[in-house]
Amino acid sequence: MQWRTYAVGMRVRFRGISVREGMLLRGPCGWAEWSPFADYDTHESLPWLLAAYEAAYEPWPAPLRDAVPVNVTVPAVGPDRAYDIVAASGCRTAKVKVAEQGQSLADDVDRVSAVRDALGADGSIRIDANGAWSVDDAVTAIPRLDRAAGGLQYAEQPCRDVEELATVRRRVAVPVAADESIRRAEDPLRVAALGAADVAVLKVQPLGGVRGCLRIAERIGLPVVVSSALETSVGIAAGVALAAALPELPYACGLATVRLLREDVVAEPLVPVDGLLSTRRPQPNAASLAAACASPGVDARWRERLAAVDALRQDHYS
Repeated sequence: MQWRTYAVGMRVRFRGISVREGMLLRGPCGWAEWSPFADYDTHESLPWLLAAYEAAYEPWPAPLRDAVPVNVTVPAVGPDRAYDIVAASGCRTAKVKVAEQGQSLADDVDRVSAVRDALGADGSIRIDANGAWSVDDAVTAIPRLDRAAGGLQYAEQPCRDVEELATVRRRVAVPVAADESIRRAEDPLRVAALGAADVAVLKVQPLGGVRGCLRIAERIGLPVVVSSALETSVGIAAGVALAAALPELPYACGLATVRLLREDVVAEPLVPVDGLLSTRRPQPNAASLAAACASPGVDARWRERLAAVDALRQDHYS
């Protein structure tokens, strides 16, 4: 079994990190990625490892489409930078990060307004608060951002708890999407049972693999958006495989995040062309792996973490 640890810089600080780290596994079906965030404990990192083993050792389901539409992701940057990111993307849908610590609602409004200017009248805008708002904050912010956007497609994870999402959904006119309330929940179907969301955001690694996500999509009874966990092209390919295998794909997917990285682990990164990602599976080569190689200290830390999670996997399935 061949594992390689990578560390690549971020173009903009995103999700509180400036360097993305993870591990790559090579198996009979190709390379796979295991990259749980640093704040994920051993238990929460287990499904990410299961997803890596699936990708390395099992063929993905047959695709129903050869390309998937994607949104451009706009970090919590100033309006001028937001405009430039969207204008250069070629995408007709933008997901805008809001509720960044240390920033104000006025900053979010300016960013969303700039994104609308860049997209023009016919583009779609969605916002993502990553659970940072209280119910009252969300009920105040979402209508203002809806007006700034000239209409929001949806608001993703405005609050942390499922019960809070359900309350916000009853009090605002904008559809609500659930992300963390699915991928970090003991019961990913609870958002539907409580009427807490209009859209389900599914991410392959946190939910244990492509097949696990397909089972959730079948049972949850909500439109699905496939999104990334800020992976390299190796991990993004698994998200594309999921999106390509879904019976219905009504929304653009949040998989165009490779450009947030300064480097990649493949020679031909999985980036969109005219707002579409192809279903190809790019493979690392020696040069790209060497360029993204982690330092010995980072590699040792990740191998220690891998040993702990893999021990849990073996205990769980023994």
